[in-house]
Amino acid sequence: MKAVILVGGRGSRLSDVSGGMPKALVPVAGVPVLARQFEMLRREGIRDVILVCGYLSEQIRAYCGDGSDFGISIEYYIESEPLGTGGALFRLGLREDFLLLNGDLVFDVDLRSMTAFHTQRNALATLFAHPSAHPADSTLLCADADGSVKAFLPAGERRGDAHNLTNAGIAILSPLLLERCRVTGRADLDRDVLRPNTDGLFAYRSAEYVKDMGTPERLREVERDLARDLPQKRQKNRPRSAVFLDRDGTLNVHKGYITSPEELELLPGAAEAVRRINQSGLLAVLVTNQPVVARGECTLPQLERIHCRLETLLGEGGAFLDGLYFCPHHPDKGFAGEDVRFKIDCDCRKPKPGLIERAAKELHIDVQSSFMVGDTMIDVLTARSAGCVPVLLTDGEADADVRVFPDLLSFAGTL
Repeated sequence: MKAVILVGGRGSRLSDVSGGMPKALVPVAGVPVLARQFEMLRREGIRDVILVCGYLSEQIRAYCGDGSDFGISIEYYIESEPLGTGGALFRLGLREDFLLLNGDLVFDVDLRSMTAFHTQRNALATLFAHPSAHPADSTLLCADADGSVKAFLPAGERRGDAHNLTNAGIAILSPLLLERCRVTGRADLDRDVLRPNTDGLFAYRSAEYVKDMGTPERLREVERDLARDLPQKRQKNRPRSAVFLDRDGTLNVHKGYITSPEELELLPGAAEAVRRINQSGLLAVLVTNQPVVARGECTLPQLERIHCRLETLLGEGGAFLDGLYFCPHHPDKGFAGEDVRFKIDCDCRKPKPGLIERAAKELHIDVQSSFMVGDTMIDVLTARSAGCVPVLLTDGEADADVRVFPDLLSFAGTL
């Protein structure tokens, strides 16, 4: 598979630190971002690269050459006029599926797994998707459980009914997708190629590290992340540690059973706490009992909207969840309007470990090096049954094997 890297932008937001060089050559912790991308591609077995250049292309060619210094082979497409993020793709003559990268990304991704996902679904496009620390100015993807993309939600539109899931700037595209489009000049990849052709588009969800360095602030963030080894800590092919989080009373104000999005209110400091978990390199994973579904007080679509609001509020504080798992069951019958489909003695209702076990399998989490944080003894018992470290949020005391903190932010400050 070939990789196409878009490096034609002016990088005007980085002008104060770029020193007149192209954005793709700006050093990140001493290494140009483009060289970091070459290293990742070579590690993943991709050695044929096309650089789509425009602004200061001569500097990029002088640095990269034919690619031999980086262990790859490089071709160039030089735009005589700016063609946007999609226009050049129609002029490359590619006849096989290809990897597309934004040239300002620092990433550590198992591209083989992403390719297998793409192939299994016979996708026209597979977009690397993850939660964002700044979802308000990002386009959100609306996708089903299998990853099929149903719609795009542009920045500035209503956020409350959408999960925090964004296109990270890494994609696998089929030439068949390009054949669907009538593009002869400048084109925006999202607006002109992806959004009009959602049939056949899939979101590949992953907690692996991908971040753009396209502004001075984000460049500093990436350099801090590299200093803390965050890309390595979030690698998919190694066991990762996590903080499993209860919901009511831990992240949001406990108001009894919450049955509508409007009732959900974050606890003071909750978003900052989750942001610190994100910065630590540990995954932030919600595990919560929601018997309101079995009791007939809240449908699954209503619960999803509640969790969308939770993700929106966290995103406003620069925080995100890497996974969200809930138990809709309740074993006892006799409630008016109850949904008998969920009236079962399941293996996922805390303090049983089913939710944590499922998350550990899907997200490749080492449970023994992870924490379970909650505000009740049910959460402590869940931690013990799953084999992770129990953390209880209380002003009182607890058993000797339980770590005690007054609130989530106090715990997060120890990571």
